Amino acid sequence: MASTVSGPQGRIARVRALMADRGYDAVIIRDEANLRWLTGAEGVFDFTGELPHAAFITATDTFLHTDSRYYNSFVEHLPEGHPWQLDMDVIGIPRWAAERARDTKSRVVAIEDTMELSFYTGLLRGLEDVSICASVPQMHSDLRLMRAVKDDEEVALMKHAQAITDAAFQHMLEYIRPGLTEKQIKLELENFMYANGADGLAFGSIVASGPNAANPHAIASDRVVQKGEFVLMDYGARYHDYNSDMTRTVAVGEPSDKMREIYALVQRTHEECAKAIYAGVDGNEIHELSRAIIGDAGYGAYYGHGLGHGVGIDIHELPNFGRTHNTVGEGAVITVEPGVYLPGEFGVRLEDYGLVTADGFKPFTQSPHELQVIAC
Repeated sequence: MASTVSGPQGRIARVRALMADRGYDAVIIRDEANLRWLTGAEGVFDFTGELPHAAFITATDTFLHTDSRYYNSFVEHLPEGHPWQLDMDVIGIPRWAAERARDTKSRVVAIEDTMELSFYTGLLRGLEDVSICASVPQMHSDLRLMRAVKDDEEVALMKHAQAITDAAFQHMLEYIRPGLTEKQIKLELENFMYANGADGLAFGSIVASGPNAANPHAIASDRVVQKGEFVLMDYGARYHDYNSDMTRTVAVGEPSDKMREIYALVQRTHEECAKAIYAGVDGNEIHELSRAIIGDAGYGAYYGHGLGHGVGIDIHELPNFGRTHNTVGEGAVITVEPGVYLPGEFGVRLEDYGLVTADGFKPFTQSPHELQVIAC
């Protein structure tokens, strides 16, 4: 594993090492995924985009501000022995952060590059109001890059999330049959995950049948599944705020020769790309390998998306297997999901996710790659 100390204490230490390297006196953090990663507080963040919390971290102090809706949850769910000084002062968060800068004599206060403009301008006004002259540099994806390297605690949570996801697939092989709608299949899939340990869904599940499966991000509809069609399911469980991500395409009744041909091509692409992954590889290199395999088979025009993306607290994290160059380091958790989509006919995608190690790609996904044909 590329990380050292597992858990929130190790993550805070990594942030402080960055601060020392960059010359930051403090950092302000608002993004809820970043806060969940740093605090280790489970069952607190609702990821609504409202951003009701803020952290202010210096070389010696860790301050955490929230409001009355979340204060008790933090008290109950912050890990034992945590370092956070928690408050819910009735004060605007930009002014709160400015006062922390004043009290800690911080003069270089870094912010996330995703910080909303209203907070940024409010922070500048707050610093002026408390008579502090401070520079406010941006951390250019620094925390996202840190989060790309998973520690042992994170890996354990994602393996558990994937175990729920794999169990759901086995259940759906028994449930799917002709005559069901895509919506009915989606409801059963999601209910099973909730009933078997999921705290939530990684994202809105994709269930698409027949020609709808040719749309990579299809929305489940009232379309009725017919015998001899593919059903594509892209879904994942959320467990203790960490996500899984998996796609399987199954045949309902005996598939045509063309369906088997495309499925075999996608399976081969997936497996050859997975074998080529190693710590330190350029993500673009693996993506281009997938494009070459599918393109050489004559179906390059029907594969347009990236091969994979990082997964963690967010369903899309760094690094990526895509058109841009980026290093896929040891400790990354990333998907491999090639697909071929034939408009008006069908689509096939096969997705695992797992850990990048010094020895290669170690998938968390345990469901089979071979085409599953549901007898009917």
